[in-house]
Amino acid sequence: MTFSIVARCSTSGLFGVAVATAVPAVGSMCPFTRAKVGAASTQSWVNPYLALGVLEAIAGGQGARAAVDAALAEDEARALRQIGVVDHAGEASAFTGADCTPWCGQEVGEGFAVQGNMLTGPEVIASMASAFRASDGQPLDERLMRAMEAGDRAGGDKRGRQSASLRVQGAEEYCALDLRVDEHPQPVAELRRVLEIARLQLVPFVEGMPRRGIAAGPAPEAVTSMLALAPPQRPGGGGSGPG
Repeated sequence: MTFSIVARCSTSGLFGVAVATAVPAVGSMCPFTRAKVGAASTQSWVNPYLALGVLEAIAGGQGARAAVDAALAEDEARALRQIGVVDHAGEASAFTGADCTPWCGQEVGEGFAVQGNMLTGPEVIASMASAFRASDGQPLDERLMRAMEAGDRAGGDKRGRQSASLRVQGAEEYCALDLRVDEHPQPVAELRRVLEIARLQLVPFVEGMPRRGIAAGPAPEAVTSMLALAPPQRPGGGGSGPG
């Protein structure tokens, strides 16, 4: 019931997940990331413990492929599961169970995996992989977003559209970026709109948040001044003013 991409940027070391589906709040159940470990999207008949188990195995020293194999061996309903994983070294892996709803499939490339089920056809996965490769050199959030837009244009979920999510993980335990559109008729397009605003209003704030091992300092004046404004008055606009 989902199409997604997991990927790592070889330049920045960031990794992340982008996912969309025709069920509410996909960002609350499918994407998982863990600092200095990796990213996963667990989907089809979702088993969050599958993603958690994979990330735990990677943290214990296994690569993405071995971690996926080990976690699936513990899941008696693995024929209904689909998962994509990328680890901190850029090794990617994906699995599509034999009983996932068609069309279903995956494509694994260098530093990324694209996977989906209940799709309009294989063109969804092919378009996502092509868009990701073509965006080489762009920041990871942009590459993930372009892949999702390509999959959406190619047809996406054959039932329609409802929610989308984009998550980027850095070295800190909190996400560098975690955006969700939980219920919308055009969630991927809305996710793009939110991303553009977040880059101007949220990312500068997150970049100034406390970091492990670094003394915390005051927020930059430019950021505090910007966020003191009503949302419509900030760069990129959005939101609403008082009253």
